[in-house]
Amino acid sequence: MIAYVTVGADDMACAKRFYDAFLPALGYGLKEGPEGLSYALPVQPGQSPVLPDFYVKPTFDGQPASAGNGAMVAFEARNQKQVRDLHAAALAAGGFDEGQPGFRAAYGPHFYVGYLRDPQGNKIALFSSDPNEPGREG
Repeated sequence: MIAYVTVGADDMACAKRFYDAFLPALGYGLKEGPEGLSYALPVQPGQSPVLPDFYVKPTFDGQPASAGNGAMVAFEARNQKQVRDLHAAALAAGGFDEGQPGFRAAYGPHFYVGYLRDPQGNKIALFSSDPNEPGREG
């Protein structure tokens, strides 16, 4: 089980605008502090945390943040419409398109995905794979 994912950012205000455009709609709450942005899913009293958490932080070594080549973080949406809506919201909040929402031939018939880059260049996927929605073939 992955406990958390961290991406680096040099401009926390830009990062916050981008991630606030879609993570709250997926249920993530934000704690903001001098160490950066910490997004987590809510925890009911007496329950274990729902993982993974997602952190956006300045680099620890003080060097400029950079995106990993081949690295990507994927967030699951409730349905195809939410993928489209959140992809558009993230673009409007300073993100960059890496692939419009839709089906991809390389994935299963119900895997619907849109790709973005955050303002720092980190690659993000928003996807839904609900078998109750129309698939690639129909």
